[in-house]
Amino acid sequence: MPAARGSRARKVCQNIDALAQMLELPKHLLLVEDEAALRTATALRLRDEGFLVDEAESGDAALERLAHFAYDAVVTDLRLPGASGTDILDAALGRYPDIVVIVVTGYGTVKDAVAAIRLGAADFITKPFQFDELLHVLRAALERRDLRAENQYLRQQLDRRYGFEGLIGRSAAMRELGTLLETVAPTTSTILVLGETGTGKELVARAIHQNSPRKHQKFVALNCSAVPETLLEAELFGHVKGAFTGAIGPRQGRFEAAHRGTLFLDEVGTMSAALQSKLLRVLQERMFERVGDSQSIKVDVRVIAATNSDLLRMVKAGTFREDLYYRLNVIQVSLPPLRDRRDDIPLLVQHFLRRLGEHSTPPRPDVTLTQDALRLLMAYPWPGNVRELENVIERAFTLSPGRTQIDATALPPTMRAAGADPDVSLALPEEGLVFDEVIARIERDLITRALERTRGNRRQASALLGLKRTTLVEKLKRLGYTDVQRE
Repeated sequence: MPAARGSRARKVCQNIDALAQMLELPKHLLLVEDEAALRTATALRLRDEGFLVDEAESGDAALERLAHFAYDAVVTDLRLPGASGTDILDAALGRYPDIVVIVVTGYGTVKDAVAAIRLGAADFITKPFQFDELLHVLRAALERRDLRAENQYLRQQLDRRYGFEGLIGRSAAMRELGTLLETVAPTTSTILVLGETGTGKELVARAIHQNSPRKHQKFVALNCSAVPETLLEAELFGHVKGAFTGAIGPRQGRFEAAHRGTLFLDEVGTMSAALQSKLLRVLQERMFERVGDSQSIKVDVRVIAATNSDLLRMVKAGTFREDLYYRLNVIQVSLPPLRDRRDDIPLLVQHFLRRLGEHSTPPRPDVTLTQDALRLLMAYPWPGNVRELENVIERAFTLSPGRTQIDATALPPTMRAAGADPDVSLALPEEGLVFDEVIARIERDLITRALERTRGNRRQASALLGLKRTTLVEKLKRLGYTDVQRE
């Protein structure tokens, strides 16, 4: 029991620490008040407390501002010229579900307070009020909002259960990889993950994050090749209002979002020379500017980069900065292609089938793969690596409803064809051979394999062999087969 209480206490402390870090970021606040003197004085005090305050003198002005900017909080009077405080409350919560709205009124009644709370207001205070009262109510509401968000994030991270146990495999290559990851995960070093498409580079990055001291902070991922070059800079560093056409309000970039956490940059080799230069500066100085802004933002981010390109060759060709390459390549993690660890395929198949079975309706937890099908998977070259294997298993699972064992007929036709060649030697012996007997043996072997794979089903076997069903039936009669299903 004491150990359990200690564990709970540590989790509470971790949540408190995370909350404190979140509250360090300045909050954007919209103050709506038609009394100019009160509005100006309150805004000044709020700015002194670290809030970034915009002012609106009417309900209509407030609605206009809410349409173009995502505020953290709104403090609004109920009785206003034009749109009312209730209209502002509805518009704010309708557009931004996580926004905090504090309602202030000089007509404070229980009815007004109850109505505002029911509509979603975080709290309610009456005029005249002390500034300290407003500040306490506002901060308490923001803390509750941020704590809910943090708890939700932590639950999602726990549900995803990323860890080294998610890296499936017992091959020598995977054991070596596991040892390396256990060593580098607790550090703050920048890591470069190399591997072909589909080898699991993001999975490895998440595993490193989940086993590092930053695991209670955010893991932010960005595929650099999936974002147009003209937008990638804003995606990385954010932008201010009016920085370019369509920038109707300020936006946080991925670096800022990953503050105190981990940023995973996939396909980093696709970056332009200009962006490579800016990324180098962030890695060196740990600060950057939003697009269109001159104010530097300091961040604490661990960067994990990944690529399937040969960066060293790109450096020699002059298409990738040499200094950036060495900044990223502090610790290199190379992922082996699936064809080089074929002995891990059975474990991966079991893992994918178990996961599919648990989430199917109804559940199918005991589905397995026939040895014949597994042999085909082991012989396939897997150009798409683990991702391709996962897709093949999902296809086979879907095409085998109600079955507890999946056979080779559920695999893609190209994969079946690649494994259908009989293991027959076509060498010509010195003493010669009887041609008809060799051809008959090859024919019998092919038909036998097809029937074994289809569990004696003639229709499926004929399709597998590329024969008409009637042709297969005639051959079966000639070969003496009797115990064969008709369909």
